Amino acid sequence: MFKLEGFGLFVKDMPTMIRFYRDVLGFEIKEDEQSSNVYLIKDGVLFLMYGRNDFEKMTLRQYDYASPIQGHTELALAVENYATVDEVYKQLMDLGVASIMEPKTMPWGQRTCYVADPEGNLIEFGSFNP
Repeated sequence: MFKLEGFGLFVKDMPTMIRFYRDVLGFEIKEDEQSSNVYLIKDGVLFLMYGRNDFEKMTLRQYDYASPIQGHTELALAVENYATVDEVYKQLMDLGVASIMEPKTMPWGQRTCYVADPEGNLIEFGSFNP
């Protein structure tokens, strides 16, 4: 009946978010930093960033936004193996990205860690491959 097509974030500071997802995480974002709408396909999944003000104007509504760290959603990114989880986490810490949880091996066999993007959205890096 339904097919999951993608995931979107409503962002406050588009230039900062574009730089983070493009320059830090390596997403192939073609829009310039002054864009109000970013639309890209990452590993076959639509990833959208839409300016909060633009979305509110379009829907004729105002919304509440959690800050500074929000725990409503996460963006889960798979990496090759346990060592890569640790490497990615270290690289992100060296770049000053906000840590939420250092790498841990979970009881269900996944090694995972969490960081936050500049607007407090949670990002997980994980692998089930030792």
